[in-house]
Amino acid sequence: MPSDPGGSSARGELRACGALPDIPARPITAGRAVTLDGSSLTCADVDRVARLAAPVRLSTEPAVRERVTRARDTVAAAVAAGETVYGVTTGFGGMADTAIPPDLAGQLQENLLAFLHAGAGDPLPERDVRAAMLIRANSLLRGASGVRWELIERSVVLLRAGVTPVVRDLGSIGASGDLVPLAAIARAVIGSERQQVVTSSGTVTTAREALSALGLSPLRLQAKEGLALVNGTAVSTARATLCVLDAVDYLDVVMAFHALAVHALGASSEPYATFTHEHKPHAGQARVAGRMRKLTNGTGVFGSHIAERVASGELGQDRYALRCIPQYLGPVADCLDRVRDQLEVEMNATTDNPLVDPVEGRFFHGGNFLAEYVATAMDSLRAHLALACKHVDVQVATLMAPEHSGGLPPSLVGNTALTVNMGLKGLQILGNSIMPLVTYFAAPIADRFPTHAEQFNQNINSQSYAAARLAREQIELARRHLAVALVAVTQAVELKAQRTHGTYDARALLSPPAASIYTTIKDVLGSPITPSRPTVWDDADHPLEAFVDRVLADLAAHGRIADACKLN
Repeated sequence: MPSDPGGSSARGELRACGALPDIPARPITAGRAVTLDGSSLTCADVDRVARLAAPVRLSTEPAVRERVTRARDTVAAAVAAGETVYGVTTGFGGMADTAIPPDLAGQLQENLLAFLHAGAGDPLPERDVRAAMLIRANSLLRGASGVRWELIERSVVLLRAGVTPVVRDLGSIGASGDLVPLAAIARAVIGSERQQVVTSSGTVTTAREALSALGLSPLRLQAKEGLALVNGTAVSTARATLCVLDAVDYLDVVMAFHALAVHALGASSEPYATFTHEHKPHAGQARVAGRMRKLTNGTGVFGSHIAERVASGELGQDRYALRCIPQYLGPVADCLDRVRDQLEVEMNATTDNPLVDPVEGRFFHGGNFLAEYVATAMDSLRAHLALACKHVDVQVATLMAPEHSGGLPPSLVGNTALTVNMGLKGLQILGNSIMPLVTYFAAPIADRFPTHAEQFNQNINSQSYAAARLAREQIELARRHLAVALVAVTQAVELKAQRTHGTYDARALLSPPAASIYTTIKDVLGSPITPSRPTVWDDADHPLEAFVDRVLADLAAHGRIADACKLN
């Protein structure tokens, strides 16, 4: 397939405005298919299709196809009867007082996709677009939107073939759905010659050429179909879903980081005892405490030994960043569960307008396109991720300061005999530069909507897309900060092991689960475990940013570290 079919200059224009990066070929991963039926899609399913390219199928249950067909027939009958239906025989939004004659009903829908060809910014990542295509197809299967079965099939064909529409980053206020980005997907589905797509081999071409290569012809839209394709929350929900899944991995690794810090600081594991959390039975708190018990069990630090600590001049209890881990991170865990539940409702909902009731032959005009649940979920997610990141930053600061770390070398210097060594000072400064940015993204945006949008028709709007977009930026920053923390705590447990066990091999100090995580981090760092030296011995031995980059790459790929931090 030519990269610039028919002499089109679209590819060059996109590159010229900085909107289209070189996109590598995406390997297709075999695996269990995800079957869409309009009601049972999960966040995990979305991830498997979007990130791992699991195959997609439409349900073969006769009732699923029947309800789609009946809703389509209801729309056709209304047009034939000359009924007035919003967006079918009227204009849109603030122009809904414009009557559209039945013979222009199809042209109205195609014009909708034309005037919504108004995005800006870089293309969305492929996984975001694939997730949105999956969620929109699933929603249309509910049979309340009034589209042809063939349109839904087209979305699945594109997903299976690895053909991804180029969807620009900016253009949704999350009000009447994600109009502008969903219009780009809709243009790809019908085979528009003006819509760019990326094939599975990384070739940029037009949707029309991509469909032709698959043996498919362009489709002309019929009454209501354009509105049903663009009037939904799928892009916001898709981006939000992938964000919350990333956040789940992030929290798992954060808890592992704190467990390593507990070992490095010689802290007590008593604060994670079941008894305490039975007396404050929040689900997230109990789950975090249970995770911390598993990660610290068998280390010899269980029990407070208050008398011994006070006698030796230490604090009788550990500082809050250690002692209150379950109480502090419990709300974060609960937030992630709540957000995931809300998104799974959203992705299995009909989110356009008007809705078609084929049983009664009625149209219900409402507002399911408003993605307020997605917006407020993402605002909440960002606030809770900021809490988690700040906690990590506090723990790193404790590791760096000998007056608080139980005597670890200042700034976790490896070779203290070389007086010019300053240890991980630069690494901590890097972390300090990132953490305020993560917390900055905690500010809500759902309440900052323009009231005048679209002739005051969309005079309340959710900002769901913006909320999810900010969450993506925040997570990427939080991962970088966590990469810094993991390098620091790896050095810290090795220095502690040398003090207590006479070896820089931290496995001598750690519980079996923590030792497994430590071993994985060392492997990702490319730093062999040795009894004679910690990860950083002399300052000039290794550029610290290289270590951070290696950990970050693994975290971003949901790689070995995240896998090691998931306990059964």
